[in-house]
Amino acid sequence: MSTRQEVLAKLRSNPNISVLIVGAGINGIGVFREMALNGVDVLLVDRGDFCGGASAGSSHMVHGGLRYLENAEFRLVREALTERNRLLINAPHYVKPLPTTIPIFKWFSGIFNAPLKFFGLRDKPGERGAIIIKLGLMMYDFFARSYRTMPTHTFRLSAPSLLQRPQLNRDVIATATYYDAWMPYPERICMELVTDAEALSPEARALNYVSLQGGEGDTVTLRDELTGDTYQVKPKIVVNAAGPWIDFANHSLGKQTHFIGGTKGAHLVIDHPELHAATQGHELFFENKDGRICLFFPLMDKVLAGTTDIHIDDPDAAAVTDEEVDYILGMINLVFPTIKVDRSHVVFWFTGVRPLPASDAATAGQISRDHTIRITEPDDSVAFPVYSLVGGKWTSFRAFGEQTADKLLALLGKSRRAGTETMPIGGGKEYPHSDAGKKQWLAVTQQQTNISDERIAVLFARYGTRAAEIAAFCAAGEDEPLHHQPDYTRREIRFLVECEKVVHLDDLLLRRSLLAMLGQVTSDLLAELAPIVGESLGWSEADTREEAKRAAEMLRTRHGASL
Repeated sequence: MSTRQEVLAKLRSNPNISVLIVGAGINGIGVFREMALNGVDVLLVDRGDFCGGASAGSSHMVHGGLRYLENAEFRLVREALTERNRLLINAPHYVKPLPTTIPIFKWFSGIFNAPLKFFGLRDKPGERGAIIIKLGLMMYDFFARSYRTMPTHTFRLSAPSLLQRPQLNRDVIATATYYDAWMPYPERICMELVTDAEALSPEARALNYVSLQGGEGDTVTLRDELTGDTYQVKPKIVVNAAGPWIDFANHSLGKQTHFIGGTKGAHLVIDHPELHAATQGHELFFENKDGRICLFFPLMDKVLAGTTDIHIDDPDAAAVTDEEVDYILGMINLVFPTIKVDRSHVVFWFTGVRPLPASDAATAGQISRDHTIRITEPDDSVAFPVYSLVGGKWTSFRAFGEQTADKLLALLGKSRRAGTETMPIGGGKEYPHSDAGKKQWLAVTQQQTNISDERIAVLFARYGTRAAEIAAFCAAGEDEPLHHQPDYTRREIRFLVECEKVVHLDDLLLRRSLLAMLGQVTSDLLAELAPIVGESLGWSEADTREEAKRAAEMLRTRHGASL
């Protein structure tokens, strides 16, 4: 893997590239991997960190989109279910099956509303009752019939539902349970995809903290956000994968587009053992009184809850509001009224802006979650086409990337060498699926590195089979647990910093680990981590202090952390 300085130096000496991808969220990274796999010289840039924008604001779900059936988006549901199953196979370390339970409070609600919405004759939200939910789950199972990997849905009436979950709202008339999947580490999936892509081809280069400044003729100007230096590159094609910022990026290139009509969704991470136990390892997925789909489920030893769906014009202005916090806490009370959850239990919050297509739909829920490629041809402003990746969802990123890559390859006059349908991601390579296989893998890695069985097991749970590489790095020098977070060691932190393009301390806390999201960051931990990161990155003492201050301020103001 080339260093940041080496990549920038190469751009200075040779500015010609086939494909420039602007935006290193999951869609941009998906296209980046496709290009690398097929031997195309490609540069991926983002003005912030990898997976630092909309892709970091997801609900951590990998799902087929049950509610999209009501909008008659059958193609999207079929594609998403297929891609969900592929992710379960290709990234088993980071994508896990998740039983999902729906509490139901009415029998017949939505019987007339749902068909009207299906045929586009009604766009107001309405509560769905047991009959409509049952029909939806039957359709969902039908779409997954030819590639079933998880059980079909089950339905329980009130008495057995309350027997199974005594703290459930006594007003439920039934519950339904079906299976989807979740991902504890979406940001790490992105990072491993970047690492995989760069390993596939020396002509695939990725830079975080490099922004698009503008374009003219055959040239695009980029800016290194760390130094302020600018670089000119000459791409044959630009892929605009800036998500909610797509129109802003196009404006920088002289393209006046209005492709995006984003909505923001807030999430809370809650430290509440009673609530965690009450989930029984399931996602609780349901409709609030206003028709908004809500959910909460276990995230390690915490509970992740969300979400809202509020139109927003400027994604840079997105922030979690007091009203959203109260809304999410209130919807938990609807499901488990005897479990008291309040602001004191919230250890972290985050929000993201969904890059939905511009729409005149009356409600956000009616806007399609499907993806499209909007092409703006060369003109008097710029001499290259711009492919804007509008919409999409985490689950179907690979399919979107593949579809985009096919168009790019055709334009470049290249044929596809290989596909990504069965390509493992990062620590999903050679992943042992059986208990016996895991036991053998752990034993072999322990023998190779002479690291304790317990430590190898922790690394395996955190990184999949990539744990072998990390364990070898840890074993190559003196190592010790962090004083304020002994679940990590000093050399494990060094590996993440030196091998995963960390630039700022918050990259490590928010996007290379779950330390911040799980509420594990304290002032003492910041003071311990900053010098370790600084030593690897060559920071001065002043830089180290400033990075700790920056991280603390970010966690407090953007994520509600108490430091």
